[in-house]
Amino acid sequence: MQIKDCFCSKKTSAKSFRRQWEDWRWQIKNRVTDVSRLADLFNLPPQQRTVLQAVAEHYPFCVTPYYFSLCNPDDLRDPILPQFMPDRRELMDEETAADPLGEKRFAPVPGLIHRYPNRVVVMVTTDCAVRCRHCTRKNLLARMADGNIEKRLPQIAEYIRRWKKIREVILSGGDPLLLETTVLYKIMRELTAIKHVEVLRIGTRAPVVLPMRVDAELCACLAKYRPLWINTQFNHPLEITRDSVEACRRLQEAGLPVSNQTVLLRGVNDSAAVLAELFNKLQRNMVRPYYVFQCDPVRGVKHFITPPAAGAKLSKCLREKLGGLSMPLFVADLPGRKSKVPI
Repeated sequence: MQIKDCFCSKKTSAKSFRRQWEDWRWQIKNRVTDVSRLADLFNLPPQQRTVLQAVAEHYPFCVTPYYFSLCNPDDLRDPILPQFMPDRRELMDEETAADPLGEKRFAPVPGLIHRYPNRVVVMVTTDCAVRCRHCTRKNLLARMADGNIEKRLPQIAEYIRRWKKIREVILSGGDPLLLETTVLYKIMRELTAIKHVEVLRIGTRAPVVLPMRVDAELCACLAKYRPLWINTQFNHPLEITRDSVEACRRLQEAGLPVSNQTVLLRGVNDSAAVLAELFNKLQRNMVRPYYVFQCDPVRGVKHFITPPAAGAKLSKCLREKLGGLSMPLFVADLPGRKSKVPI
């Protein structure tokens, strides 16, 4: 089955469809958000459809046509599919904490997380191009302050002004790049006007799951607010496509460094061979392999978590194989700690 063909109307010419496919707004508008459509595409039996529906009712589901097209539905070990496909195991993990890092506790104003003394995370949106099944905030996004970021921005900026030690502001969500460019412009202009804010950082999966979002207009906007660092999340070599490489290149040519934070996921990338290929490909495309995160112990993601000893073994193995610029730091984000903890 060619998944891409499922999104093309018989009345649409190949040229028109290609133009639509490359339009990020079309991709967002045509996200698969109904699991019944997913079940139809995969021709799933009734029992599996019922399970999918139950999971999606608890943990929302969506995937862009682009990212969906990267998976191979005929391969039971496909590494893309489990990153967006609802899984019954998500509902078999009630004993794990919903918010182990205490982000809700460290939110002094709606949409701002202040865990570390010198930096804050600003939740500019709760929307995502793809609802990653391993998401750290999968239990929080629905309850976090969303609303209109432009209305919340004055209160957020005022808090940052009061805390003079804050030198770095991280725009997160959801995915900040799902906002219109004009809205991003207003946010960054407001934050960079604060004298003690030295650096902005954007955490986004857009280059991976929605590379057409990284267009000339966006890059021109972002380039105005350097020093600005882009952190993205490639988890598998199959995600490094011509489109995703082009998205990263556009950011780089705008003077924006791109780093990558891989999440170690059981059954997806917990292999030295897979990770070595991933990191070498990233380096070859001038994307810095920055971190490998131990998957956070969040309710609903237990089936993705690898033992810390496995992460340590992978780190040691890769350090013996990779050059320094291909080798990321393996870390865990632990409750109550003031920095990432090396594995």
